Amino acid sequence: MDKLAIVGGTPLKGEIAISGAKNAALPILCASLLTAEPLEISRLPNLNDIATLLKLLEQMGVRVSKTGQARQPGEGDTAVLDASGLHYPVAPYDLVKTMRASVLTLGPLLARYGEARVSLPGGCAIGARPVDQHVKGLQAMGAEITVEQGYIHARANRLKGARICTDIVTVTGTENLIMAATLAQGETIIENAAREPEVVDLAHCLNRMGARVSGAGSDVVRIEGVRKLHAAQHRVMPDRVETGTYLCAAAATGGSVRLTQTSAACLDAVIDKLLDAGCEMSLERDAITLTAPPRLKAVNLRTAPYPAFPTDMQAQFMAINCLAEGTATIRETIFENRFMHVAELQRLGADIQVDGNHAIVRGVPALKGAPVMATDLRASASLVIAALAAQGETRIDRIYHLDRGYEHMEEKLTRLGASAHRTA
Repeated sequence: MDKLAIVGGTPLKGEIAISGAKNAALPILCASLLTAEPLEISRLPNLNDIATLLKLLEQMGVRVSKTGQARQPGEGDTAVLDASGLHYPVAPYDLVKTMRASVLTLGPLLARYGEARVSLPGGCAIGARPVDQHVKGLQAMGAEITVEQGYIHARANRLKGARICTDIVTVTGTENLIMAATLAQGETIIENAAREPEVVDLAHCLNRMGARVSGAGSDVVRIEGVRKLHAAQHRVMPDRVETGTYLCAAAATGGSVRLTQTSAACLDAVIDKLLDAGCEMSLERDAITLTAPPRLKAVNLRTAPYPAFPTDMQAQFMAINCLAEGTATIRETIFENRFMHVAELQRLGADIQVDGNHAIVRGVPALKGAPVMATDLRASASLVIAALAAQGETRIDRIYHLDRGYEHMEEKLTRLGASAHRTA
């Protein structure tokens, strides 16, 4: 099992390009199931989760053709997905267990094929992420759904438009219901919808395919069903979490970086906290530059659904608070187990106390390298940031978590002057 060896203490400096967003690419890949005509998707990041989903779609009968491969990190791959031969509407446990986004095949399969069997999802062990809102919404649209032997089994001749109000804000639930509603009879209204930019990107793709989706990015989304969707081309949006992660890495190391092929438009909460920490920022239309102060200031944060501070950036900010001047309070409101990186940061010398969903972080003058273990995707990123700022060498085990969400991370870090390489 690969490890990532990092020798810290060097400020990150230079320029790198940000990759396409994993969390946007995954539902867009699933959208290919909604049409018998080809869907061309560009700027696909080269990640394990993307490869797993493509394998799953191929197993269902989707033909996947790579028409272009990235020449350098950030460009992404281009693939054409042709679901005209869709014949096996099943997402089996052996693939779903490693990546919960596979549940996003449920809505499209049911809408176009009339049936779907999808294993209950797995993925990072960061807390309960139930699919009851997916099921509730599809049932409101007329689906017959049973859960048996760990599988969601759904049937419907043709879904019918409905008014759906989700009990909680759920990103994948919103995406699944939007995709299902595109081929439903009549209008579907989703209230308490997730407002994340990735939902908006999916809606843009669906509308290019002939769907009639409006209101994406607000808490009420309207979908007027159509009989069929057609061929389209779509370029995946930049990864806002990858962007935020490299900004935090530069801040923690006292560096100065310019990130291209990205935008601050979807990062208001993150940018505000970095400014509060004392960083200087320059925001361009498709680039962000950060210059860190001699020492960061501690920043308090509370995670909440978009447009508030994202849970996917909580661990990274905990890492920079470990070295900041002062004391920070972090409150996690989305996932109950998302402080698993605390024990590993403490191995590096961090001063952190956890009480339920609150963490108190007292900044220390320096961290020191040590062997640590990644527990989930964003926890992995926090350990990378802490290792880059620590004195000496840190070896991060279980970096397969990183490969699920960060494209060519060690190569990008090396371009910024870091000492980072894989080792057995």
